[in-house]
Order: sequence, then C-alpha cells, then structure tokens
Amino acid sequence: MDQTFVYTPPDFSDPRLQRSPAASLAPAPADGIAPANYHATSNHPEYVKVTSGAWLLAPESRMDAVFVIKDGGIEVVEARRLNKGDMVVVGRSENGEEGILVHEKGFSQAAANADKFSFRSRGTRETPFSYSYDALYEILKHDRRHGYIVWVLGPAVAFDKDSRNAMQGLIENGFCQALMAGNALATHDIEAAIYNTGLGQNIYTQQLQPMGHYNHLDILNEVRKAGSIKRAISEMGIDNGIMYACEKHGIPYVLAGSIRDDGPLPETVGNVYQSQDQMRAHARKATTVITMATQLHSIAFGNMTPGYKVLEDGTVRPVCFYVVDMSEFSADKLANRGSAQAQAILTNVQDFIVNLWNHLKNE
Repeated sequence: MDQTFVYTPPDFSDPRLQRSPAASLAPAPADGIAPANYHATSNHPEYVKVTSGAWLLAPESRMDAVFVIKDGGIEVVEARRLNKGDMVVVGRSENGEEGILVHEKGFSQAAANADKFSFRSRGTRETPFSYSYDALYEILKHDRRHGYIVWVLGPAVAFDKDSRNAMQGLIENGFCQALMAGNALATHDIEAAIYNTGLGQNIYTQQLQPMGHYNHLDILNEVRKAGSIKRAISEMGIDNGIMYACEKHGIPYVLAGSIRDDGPLPETVGNVYQSQDQMRAHARKATTVITMATQLHSIAFGNMTPGYKVLEDGTVRPVCFYVVDMSEFSADKLANRGSAQAQAILTNVQDFIVNLWNHLKNE
C-alpha cells in the first residue's frame, strides 16, 4: 500500500530509552479490580519494557484497558475481565520514565508546509474530500483480500433505495467482513424488503404510505414469530437488502440493543455488556472501520477498536477508521473520546455509500 501504512518505530538507541527501568507490575487484588496506579491504555502503539530489558510492542492496544504481563508477553485486558493475581503494568507516565512508552507519532507523515499558521488545518464541512474517497477506494480493495472490514451503520442507510442497494452490493462483493448496528437498521431494512418503506415512508419517492406507521411493527411481529432473521428471510421470501446479503454470504453481525427499541428482533442483544463483548471481538480483528450516521455506536466502536495491528510478518499497520456523518459534532465527539485516528467525511451517508459502490462495483 501507500504511505498510509508506513510505520516508524521509536528510536530505542536513544540513551533516555536505554536508561529506562523495566515496567513495574502489581497483582490484581480481586477479580475485576485493577491495582492502584494501573496504566490505562490508549489506542496508540504502546511499548512496555519487560524484565529482560527488551521493549515489547503490545500486540494491540485500545482505549481504557490495562496491560497484563503473562509468559513474557503482553495481553490487553479490560479491567472488568481481570482475574485475581493477574500481573498488571502500573505507572502513569508515557515517555519511558517507568518502562512505558506511548508512541503516538508512528504513522505521522511530514507536512508539506511547515508554516506555523495556515488556513483549513482541520476537517470541516468545507473540506474537499476527493483524496479521502480515492484513498478509501484503495484501502477497501486491499483489505477485501488482506484485511477485515467492519461497517457500523445507522438506520439512515436503509431509508433510501439507492443507499440500501449500494450497501447490499458492497456486502455481496466482499467489502464487508462484519456489520455492527442496532435493532433499527435491521428492522427497517427488512421493512424495506417487504413494504418498500422505512418508518412507513416509501424509500424511493419518500411519500408516506397509508397506515405505514404499522409497517415496522408488523415486521417485528413477523420476524419474532419466525424466531430469527434467517428463518424470517426464508419464510417471507425476502431476496434483497442488507440483512439478506449478510445471511446469504455468512457475514456476522451484532445488533446492540437500546432502551428505546421496539420489538426487538430476536437477534438484538439486550445485555449491553454482552453486546460490547461481541462487538469487541470484531473490533480486535478490524483493519478498516467505516461508521455511518450513528453517533453512539460510532463512539462505542471507536473506543474499543485498536489503532493498529501487528501482522503475522511483524509489520505494524494502522487500523483505518472513517466516520461518515452530516454533522461535524458527531466526528468531533468521536475524536474527543480518544479516537484520534478517526478521519471524518462530512456528507450525506446515502450519497457517500452510493459514491463508494459506483467506484467499487466493477472491481
């Protein structure tokens, strides 16, 4: 790939890092409890100096977890999953003083213009996104064969005929290895398959249909009667849509429930910690993530997604993370929650996904 994937490790010949002590460890005092002064992880590459004196790169890192040293290696563990006696890395400094090094500039590229002042240094709705699109096309083509592409979708994707068709096409052509969403995305996608509506509104003409507000409730009732989305697709003769494509091609999905869900669909995970664990399993595999029109799911998945992956050959590559939304607020909120690597494309998600599919459907 291009420069996006070039990783520059720290200079461990630096005398300051050579003088660094080995990281201190302390046992977890009880199940689910971290020791005092534990080191909380970021999603940047992080190194720990072990007792042998060698700096080890954590095989992954993600927001708000801890490092456990086991058999000379590093494991990244959420505090609630600690076992009593686990040896946890302690220390709050990040520049090597305590054997912990956060390397936040490993994927940085030199700026073409080193001026201290410049206009438009931050992405906004005025930002031209032509390069972002072109880079994303290449990343998706690469990761279709060599990575793990995860989509995090809000229901807006299913509310438009063309965007729904585009997402189906991307799934069927290998550009999706896992789908994260809520109850609404799946419900309204299946509603569109049967009634051609989303919340009772025609997904092409946008005209409200008579008694259309019953459509998604009827869908929930029928799918619950069938016992699963897969059986409902078969029994109801569904042959199109996002959930249809996932079931047809064996693409795993996680539907994380919320307190306001109707129904919900049988597959919706009502326990928030169970859904978190299921989502995290895919976050840890992800090489590219695209979140669209779902602020809470975007922030949640961003916080549990590592900022990098160590490949089998030892190469370190970034996890490419895109947040697509009409609102700058949504993108800023994600960055402010620690997902600094998230790149925003501020546009209508329906236009975005159709653009993407039109450029990838012949690949």
